[in-house]
Order: sequence, then C-alpha cells, then structure tokens
Amino acid sequence: MQELEVLTTPGCPAALVGDVRRLAVLRANALGDYLLAVPALEALKRAYPGARLTLLGAAWHAAFLTGRPGPVDDVVALPPISGVSTLEPGHPVPDGLCERLRERAFDLVVQIHGGGCFSNPFVRRLGARVTAGMRAPGAESLDRWVPYTDYHHDTLRFLQVAALVGAAGGELEARVAITRDDRAELARALGSPPRGLVAVHPGARDPRRRWPVERFAEVGDALGRPVAVTGSTEEKDLVMGVVTAMRRPAIPVVGTLGIGALAALYERCDLLIANDTGPRHLAAAVGTPTVAIYWCGNLINAGPLSRTAHRPLISWTTACPRCGAPGVQPRAERCPHDESWVRDVHPDLVLEQAEDLLSCAR
Repeated sequence: MQELEVLTTPGCPAALVGDVRRLAVLRANALGDYLLAVPALEALKRAYPGARLTLLGAAWHAAFLTGRPGPVDDVVALPPISGVSTLEPGHPVPDGLCERLRERAFDLVVQIHGGGCFSNPFVRRLGARVTAGMRAPGAESLDRWVPYTDYHHDTLRFLQVAALVGAAGGELEARVAITRDDRAELARALGSPPRGLVAVHPGARDPRRRWPVERFAEVGDALGRPVAVTGSTEEKDLVMGVVTAMRRPAIPVVGTLGIGALAALYERCDLLIANDTGPRHLAAAVGTPTVAIYWCGNLINAGPLSRTAHRPLISWTTACPRCGAPGVQPRAERCPHDESWVRDVHPDLVLEQAEDLLSCAR
C-alpha cells in the first residue's frame, strides 16, 4: 500500500478508498476532545455514506452516543490502553482485543488520536485494508498520513486527516442533537429552569486552566440573572466555592446530570461562562453562546473558531506563576505546581463580553 506524505488543504481531498463498508475512527478520550473531532467525523460520514462508522472510544462515548443522531453508528469502548485510551502507563493492549476487532473486518481505520507513538501501532494491528492518521517524528507510519505538529487547532488537524481519504470538510464547529430522553432527565432533576438563566462552569481537568472561583462568583453576581453552577462530582468543591462566594442565590448542579441532560440544560441557558473545558464545547454544540477563559497555548489548539457567539479571554502567562518554569514548549517537562495560569484575566473583561452576548440573547 502506498504512503501519502503530503496533503495540500482540507478542501482538496485525496482519493476515496474504494468499497468501504466498515469504517473505524480512533478517538478515545474526553468530552471536549470528542467534540473537536465531530466535524471530521461528519466529513467522513458524508464521504462514505454507505459505511458503518464505528468510534473506537471510551465507555462514556457509548453511553452518550448510543441512539443519538449523528455521524457515529456504534461505539467500541476500549479498555485502558496506555497512549490509546488512557494517559496512565502500564496498560498494555489486552490479549485478544486486536483479534476481536479484526473480526469486524474494517476496510478503513482513521487515527485522530495524537502523534501515533502508541496509537499507530495499535491501528496497524486491526488489519484494515487502509489506515490513515497523524504521525509525529519517530512514530510508525500509516498508509496515508499527515505530520503531527504542535500548536495546530485540533479540528483543522482532524479535517486534514479526513481529507487524506477523500472526505471534504464542511462545518468547522460541532453540533450535538438533544433527545427527548435528555430533556426528560433534565426535567426530573431540576424541573423547569428559570428564564434568562446563565450557566457557570468553574472546573477543568487541568488545574492550571481554572479561573479562580471568586472571580466566577463576581461576574455571576454582576450579571443580575439566575445562575446555575455546573460541575462533575469531582468538581463539587469548585461548584460550591462559586455558590458560596456569590451574594445572589445560585443553583448548584453537581454530578446530577448525564452529558445529554447537561446539554439540554445548556440549551435552556442564554450564556455559559467557563474555563477551557469539555462543557464549553458542549454548550457551543447546542447553540448556546459562551465566554471562556483560555491559556494562550490552549486557545491555539482548542479554542472556538468563530467569535460571533463565542468569546475567549486570553491569558498570556508563559511560565509557572510559582517557580517560573517555562510552559510554551510542548515537550518541556511539566513542573509539579498546579497554580492557575489564567488568574490574570480580569473579571471586567469577562463581564464585558458576557453582557455583550446577553444583549443579543434569544
């Protein structure tokens, strides 16, 4: 099979792979990571409308996507595999897994899961007629690949991969369908949300991406609207930190909603104010405007690609606020400190953008 090493643009795709009936895509990580990949998944589905698209993902993908309209037809929830479905070391590919996946007889497997150090060998073991994806220096090649480079927006990166197999890009931002079950779950948990609701999400997986809770509270109070503060069970302290710091009453929503019901809640909100986190992408995917606090490097890779309804506020901090360790070199060793790298974003800037978006609220 011939390698394709150079790609021009996502608008000039390479040749389609012939007779593809079973298509697999590897993207086995978190909510925001999935949503950044949705435009590429949709492009692949349009290019191969007769193929069954299987997402090689995680258990949460299966729970969220099963029965939901969208480009994914089914999900294989992978067990923990280092570099493939978990960042933790010490998890080899389980015996028999690749053999079971080979039985599905994938015609095409697409890797949109990083530079390929671990993911490309895994993909090659699945026995597809054609493989395509990304390749960092030193990683194994696939049949068709584009170089994996630092500081490249993930959505555009994944569309380049899709173009390797003839899939032309379309929309640049994800859309997620909300189901009747999502709305019913929301109603059971919270009843009917008040009109004019603003959501605040103070969590983020990386503590360095978290804006201080008291600043979220300050902005929430200043808006003078009903506020719901959302977070997972693990983020309860952050949620309650915002609720406690606010002078006005706020509704804590902690670990009570599945992802679909959370999307239904955000659909009912006029605005979400958040860190750089999966729920920000989720709110945008259901059409809710967002204001979000971003570290400069993360904005390049994962920020919103439009500014009409989504306003990122950018921290230009380039070194650890505690020890001064540099942070803009992607391969630099991470220092052990979890201080906020986005604390310098002033609440007035967030409030200004929030009020501007709310002046045009639905």
